[in-house]
Amino acid sequence: MKNSVFSQKIYSFLLDTYRWYLQTPERSLHQAYDAALKIKEIENKHFNGNKIDIDSAMYSNSVMDYFESDLNKLLKTAKMRLTEFRASRWFLNEENQKAAQKAGIEHPSPSLVLEKLNFIDQVISKYTIIPEQITSKALVAKPPNIPVDVISDDKLLRVNAPMLPPKIPTQGLDKRPKPKRKADTMGVLPRSILSTITRLQVELDPNSEQEVIQNFRQAQRRTIISIRFILLLIIVPLLTHQIAKAFVVGPLVEEFRETEQIQIFLNSEMEEEALVELHRFEEKLKFENLITKAPPLLPERMEIELKNRAVELAEEFRNESSNAIKNVFADIFSVVAFIWLLVVSKSSIAVIKDFFDHIVYGLSDSAKAFIIILFTDIFVGFHSPHGWEVLLEGVSRHWGLPANRDFIFLFIATFPVILDTIFKYWIFRYLNRISPSAVATYRNMNE
Repeated sequence: MKNSVFSQKIYSFLLDTYRWYLQTPERSLHQAYDAALKIKEIENKHFNGNKIDIDSAMYSNSVMDYFESDLNKLLKTAKMRLTEFRASRWFLNEENQKAAQKAGIEHPSPSLVLEKLNFIDQVISKYTIIPEQITSKALVAKPPNIPVDVISDDKLLRVNAPMLPPKIPTQGLDKRPKPKRKADTMGVLPRSILSTITRLQVELDPNSEQEVIQNFRQAQRRTIISIRFILLLIIVPLLTHQIAKAFVVGPLVEEFRETEQIQIFLNSEMEEEALVELHRFEEKLKFENLITKAPPLLPERMEIELKNRAVELAEEFRNESSNAIKNVFADIFSVVAFIWLLVVSKSSIAVIKDFFDHIVYGLSDSAKAFIIILFTDIFVGFHSPHGWEVLLEGVSRHWGLPANRDFIFLFIATFPVILDTIFKYWIFRYLNRISPSAVATYRNMNE
């Protein structure tokens, strides 16, 4: 009777899941359309039907930040749901559509779908061409007059002539070379002198105040996006692990792992630990009986106490074994959630790379050297094998696996060496070019 009820629950759950899968295109399109409607509502209500931009209305910076935050959320929702709509329609075939009709699921008419898609594209297209416009403006901007050397009549003359704007290719705009990072650039003069000259030019520029404010706002947004994305990378997998363990994996494991038919211990280490605990309990009973000067325990009484303790230990290790099995499947859900975050957040990954680039290369030389020494001593230092051993044993216990000493020693003998090689290569390849003084400080502190 119990198995039949459970089978009905599983069948009902699978049927609801299949119905949810068949409704995915309609649901995704509706959510994307709803997000586009909200964007259009903000445009009509606060920006006179124009796109959400600081040039379209007179609002303060705080109000614009509020509108732009809502805009980014709605745009992200619309794009994600459109991607989900395309993917779900690609997977659905004629058999699925027939099954949906039998299940009573009505799909919208093609004309209504095309109308919604057209409206969504009209709203989103206003905000997807902004990077191209910014690039075009930057390419055609008129540079200041600079001295140019001109050779005429075999004589070298120095005149002031304006530099012509670069030609903008009409094709292959996406193939333009990307700007080089700090680690990829190397000049003839020291970077400090060049940065000083650049700073003086910025300070003498009459438009420098607006540029400073704009750069500060960009840095503030970059920091907010990076911190929010880092928190998402930490919180989402943890919540996924706990939710999957409590509501998905846990009930299934408890249902199939019946106490009368399953073994108590997953490995020999758990069994040995239980025997040691039981022996310690027996010695404890004898010791307490001796120090209290009570009459000696009868064999029958001792056997009853040991049996009760054995039952408690069996229950504890049975729960620990079940918990280890749950951890394995819950960790799989966490990894899937983590990978999903990385896949759908490519723009956030680019922002966070730029964020860490500014932090790492913006530190002082002593701070860089301190961080490098701290990380190398923790992960590849003299005492690091003990930490790796504790970490690997904890992971093995988390998954209910026996701690293989040969694998642990082999891992400790190879992985820290690989990390040490990567650290040294990074110091030689990148840090030694962009900050030689930091390398010198690191060597002096490490000696």
